[in-house]
This record gives sequence, C-alpha cells and structure tokens, in this order.
Amino acid sequence: QVQLVESGGGLVQTGGSLRLSCAASGRTFSTYRVGWFRQAPGKEREFVAHISRSGGTYYPDSGKGRFTISRDNAKNTVDLQMNSLKPEDTAVYYCAASRASGVGTRETQYDYWGQGTQVTVSS
Repeated sequence: QVQLVESGGGLVQTGGSLRLSCAASGRTFSTYRVGWFRQAPGKEREFVAHISRSGGTYYPDSGKGRFTISRDNAKNTVDLQMNSLKPEDTAVYYCAASRASGVGTRETQYDYWGQGTQVTVSS
C-alpha cells in the first residue's frame, strides 16, 4: 500500500509556471506507475500525465509541450512541471498510483490517490 501527498499548488498568472510534487510513503514506490489528474468545478476528473515504473511518459494532447512529468524513485516523488499556464488549467490536481502495467489514462486504472492540491491561474 502507498500513501500519496500532493504539494506545490497555488495562484499563478496566465503564462506562469508551477511545479507540483507527489510524495509517496513506502519503500516500493518504484514499482508503481503514477498519473496526474485534475478536476475543475462542475467537470469530470481529467487525465493530465502518466509516468511508468521505468520513467516512460504519456500525455494527452492538451498537455503536450506544456506539462512534464518526472520521477525520483530515490526520493519517492513524482513531479509535474507546468509551464505556459492558462486559466483553463485551473483545477484541483491529484496524483494517483497503481501497480498495474501499461499506460493509465482513466481514474479506474489507479488504486491510490492523494488529497489534491489547488491550482488557480488568473487571467
């Protein structure tokens, strides 16, 4: 089992950057794939980025070129670097983990979730 805690959210202007971090408990975090999702008010949770156990990454078209996911297994962290932020990026951002293989782009493909961190992009 793993526990996840997100940090790094905040208020930023359009065009700015934020770096979110997901810290995990447990000594086997390297055996989990990790995804970032976000949920805006009144909207469904949306896939943002995925990183595999070996460090392979996958993004939806909406985040390609602006978001970068990375992991440091020695520190048990997965970061999400977000650049050129837009007001439509405003949401609560969640990290999630799973021991399954393959790319996970849906909520149901993850077993463990953090509590979320708020990102607000002002226009």
